[in-house]
Amino acid sequence: MTLLAINWPGVGLMAAQLLLSLSILVVLHEFGHYITAKWFKCRVEKFYLFFDPWFSLFKKKIGDTEYGIGWLPLGGYVKISGMVDESMDKEQMKLPPQPHEFRSKPAWQRLIIMLGGVTVNVLLAFVIYAMIMFVWGETKTVNSSVKSGIWITDSLMYDIGLRNGDKIIAVNNEDVKYFEEIPKKILFNGGTAIKVNRNQKDTVVNIPIKIIGDLVERKRSKTPLMNERLPAIVGRYDDKDTAAGKKAGLQYMDKIVKVDSIPIVFMDDIVAYTDGKKKQPVNLTVLRNGSAINLTAIVNDNGKLGLPLLNDEQYDSLGFYKLEVTKYGFFQSFPKGVSLAINSLTDYVDQFKLIFKPSTGAYKGVGGFKSMGSIFSNQRWDWHSFWSITAFFSIVLAFMNLLPIPALDGGHVLFTLGEMITGRKPNEKFLEYAQIVGMVLLLGLMLYANGNDWFGWGRNK
Repeated sequence: MTLLAINWPGVGLMAAQLLLSLSILVVLHEFGHYITAKWFKCRVEKFYLFFDPWFSLFKKKIGDTEYGIGWLPLGGYVKISGMVDESMDKEQMKLPPQPHEFRSKPAWQRLIIMLGGVTVNVLLAFVIYAMIMFVWGETKTVNSSVKSGIWITDSLMYDIGLRNGDKIIAVNNEDVKYFEEIPKKILFNGGTAIKVNRNQKDTVVNIPIKIIGDLVERKRSKTPLMNERLPAIVGRYDDKDTAAGKKAGLQYMDKIVKVDSIPIVFMDDIVAYTDGKKKQPVNLTVLRNGSAINLTAIVNDNGKLGLPLLNDEQYDSLGFYKLEVTKYGFFQSFPKGVSLAINSLTDYVDQFKLIFKPSTGAYKGVGGFKSMGSIFSNQRWDWHSFWSITAFFSIVLAFMNLLPIPALDGGHVLFTLGEMITGRKPNEKFLEYAQIVGMVLLLGLMLYANGNDWFGWGRNK
């Protein structure tokens, strides 16, 4: 029965986006190693998207290099002659070093080769963010202009003490300039406080230190923590929409003023009432072109009428909040791209640090491919969203690869820097053992992350 409830087309769409995003990032990351190795006259034996234990889906040898696609979509690799890597080619390492081998090159050249992948990922993020700014620009909601306060869409926000209609002024004593900043500020400031204006009076709501863990334990969906509080005006239905409101006869720009005998002003008023009326009929009083009409709707199994919203520009024109839209020229977009990439890295590092603080419960949020795929849209292919997520993943990939763990670029960089400082090259046998330890550690982390996705390992500890 659970399998029947899964939205398989939506899952397929998310999986396709994740696969394309990771393929782009892996190929370009490995190209960073490939091009720098070629630059320093190293022989590159293999260049693969995905791993190819036992067999590959495609392969073709051009010159000294075999290019291919593996069947195991857990990353990719380049095999550089004379380098201790995931291929664990011990036979080659037993032979005397050759001029075309990685181990024969000066330490500074080997350092550049190892940093090549990370460098490409960082540059890629800069470029993607810049092109997003060039094509779509940047739209933000001015927090002080949010006329009717917040609409709580995740019950955890209600549990910590926020209420519909609260106007959030500051988080952790920092004024909030844009509405979009609020969720991030709350998540990264557990244990501090939110200053809100409620019923024309300022009050303080404390943020529990374990808020991140609580969010994960609730298995929060893509529903945001909160929205701007919105008027009860019906947006435009899709032609194929079968929502309860459409079946009842609701039309674009209808204003709902009553549900049964309950006066309605905001969308959250409707949600609060119909949540207790699942599968039951409700009477709607609607203003349409200045005239009141009555309709009857059957609330769905989730306690909703399925009412579409207006778009941001319409709420702006109605005065519910003000949008700040910034357009960027081609050359202007690049400094902004750099700024966005730096901000993404800073946010991720802040989030990463929380994992090592047990009191936050953030370790419960460590996820694998399921978590990564769930970030993408399951409704339609949204290129703006796709490129934004891909740029963020590129920053994450760069950061994770720089961690000083053997088998990652950061481990090789650490050993090479040690050699440059001490003048002593690590023993190749030591490097082999370090590679094995690193691979076991990474495999364990991968199993934990994906197990956490599917089985919730660690969430109740």
